[in-house]
Formats: sequence, structure tokens, C-alpha cells
Amino acid sequence: MEDDTPAGASAETEGADHGEELKAADGAITFMSSIEPAELQKCVFPDSLVTVSEGGRVLGKFSVTVDFARRGQQPCMLLHAQSQGAIDDSPCGTTVTAYLTTDLEVLEEDYHEYVKLEGHSLDKRCHMVQRDGQMVIDKVTTVGEEVTKESVSYPMSVLRGLVTEGSNLLLMRLAALRKTVPEHMTFISFDQGLHIIHTTFSELGLQQLEVGCETVEVFGVERIVHSVEDGPTTWQCYFLADGHLASRVQVGSPVTMRLLQLPSQQEKGFEKIPLVWEEDMQMRSEFLDRKEELKADHASYLRQHPEIRALISDFLQFLLLRKPDDVFRFAREYFLPFASRRPPEPSLKAPPL
Repeated sequence: MEDDTPAGASAETEGADHGEELKAADGAITFMSSIEPAELQKCVFPDSLVTVSEGGRVLGKFSVTVDFARRGQQPCMLLHAQSQGAIDDSPCGTTVTAYLTTDLEVLEEDYHEYVKLEGHSLDKRCHMVQRDGQMVIDKVTTVGEEVTKESVSYPMSVLRGLVTEGSNLLLMRLAALRKTVPEHMTFISFDQGLHIIHTTFSELGLQQLEVGCETVEVFGVERIVHSVEDGPTTWQCYFLADGHLASRVQVGSPVTMRLLQLPSQQEKGFEKIPLVWEEDMQMRSEFLDRKEELKADHASYLRQHPEIRALISDFLQFLLLRKPDDVFRFAREYFLPFASRRPPEPSLKAPPL
């Protein structure tokens, strides 16, 4: 794989070298195939939490939205999650956009993580997409000025029961609405090195949690992500009866993502979340398509009227030779003779009322 960066490394590998013998448990695959459209309909709502320190200081925000969408001609689910905050006053954030089938199979997912440190920033981007029966994954890691590129592909046949950073959020929402997590919920996922690993989900049961001024009952789901290179990472999430996320924490971390108000109260004081269209895979795709369409249309017009290039070239050459102080007056006088070559056009001014 070619690397066009001034400093960096590059790797391109096939999935056969990365533990494809790991498989999801039958119970996990059964869970995914049992999802009903009516259940997904109940999952279509936004979540908005704040990130707080052990001392109660607000450090950032965490939001998740789930909608029905289309990717090309295929109906699917669109999940968008975003976390923004600061670590020791250094801006950091994570954005995940995923297109999923109704049984949570990943069609396409884009992951972006960054930490902006003074003189030593970190930026990770990972894009995966189904293509010709393969899951193609491209990852770019930037540490300061050093850029590392990795590319790997796996046959979809070995990825049954795959759960990603995007799909796990919807999977836990579904489990919370069912108020049960079956036994043997072991899925496969990818670690930071793009190796296939196991990730397990288990039930934490019912607990009491304070949300705002109220104490509510929540249902807990634990996710453990195993890694070839590092130790396991454990996430614990608690959900309200309607599936809204009330608390999310990485075990061992000093920060917690917490719901400040119950959803009914949030709707009364709705806060508009700013749209970062560059991070939205669908909107960015539409923008790029429209951009290419306009470029092609403009290029076609210029080919049909070659006199335009000649006219502008002559004007610029004359302008640079004369170097007038008043460019607008010079342009008006230069183009004035061209106006006499065309018949007068009707006035565009509106008639007086």
C-alpha cells in the first residue's frame, strides 16, 4: 500500500492472519437474528448525557441518535454517536456513524477519535465498509507529524456476530428494552490493531439511580472488550424502562456519562445540538456528490464556450500590464465595447406599485 505522507508507516493485510478462528457464540447470533421491526421502531430516539468527573465537574457531552435511513437503495438503521470534552483542559472527542441492517450487520461505519495536546496531538480515523463479500477496513493514525496507515480485509463469512463501536450502542438499547440479556452473549469485534477479538455482554440487573431530583429504576448491561495487545476493557451502562441511556462508565475511569434530566423534562427544555456536517457520513457523501455534479456541469459549459477562457485571459493580461488603481473602473471600460454587440435586454426592475 502506497504511503504519500512525509513521515509514517503503512500496512496492508488479509484477515486470515488475524485470528479469524474466533467466532461469535450461537446465542449471540440468535439474538441478532431475532430482532423485530417493532423493536427497532422503539429504538428511534436521541440520547443526550453529560460527562462529569468524580468531583461533579462537567467535562463534556455524549449524544446518540438512531434513525431509519437508506443507504443507496437498501433500507437500514443510521446510528450517530458523538462525545466531546476535555482531558486536563485538552480538547478531545469521538464520533461514530454507522449504517446497520435490521439485524445489526454493519454495512458501513466511520470512527473518528482525537485528542488535541499542545505539540503532541492524536488523531485516529477508521472506516469499514462491505465490498464484494469482504469487510474492508482502513485506519489512519496521526501522532504529531507521524502518520501510520493500515488496511485489512475479512471475508463476511467469518464476521457473523460482529459488533462494532456503533452497533454495540444499538444492541444494548435493544437488550434494555427487552429487560434481559441472554446467556452466552459473546460476539466478535475488532481491537485497536484490527485483530478479531471477543466481546461479551452480560446483565447487571435492576438498580436505583438518581436522575435530576428523582430516583428511578434502571436496567444494567455490561460489555467487556477483550484485546490481543491490551487487557480487557469493561463498560457498564444503565438504561431507563423506555430504553433511554441513564449512565455509561468505563470501569476504572474517573469520569462518568450521566443523564441529568428525565427524557420528558428534556423535551420541555430542548437544547439544539449543533450539526457538524463534516462528521456525518451521509451528509458529507451528498455534499461530495453535489460538488462533483457542479464541477462537471461547469466544465461542460466551458467546453461549449471556449471564448470564455480567451476573453478572461485577454482581460487579465491587459489588467496586469496596465496595473490600474481602480480595478472596477478599468473592468467597466474594458468590457463596455462588448455591451454594444448585443441587443438591449428588457429591464429586470419591477414596475412601480
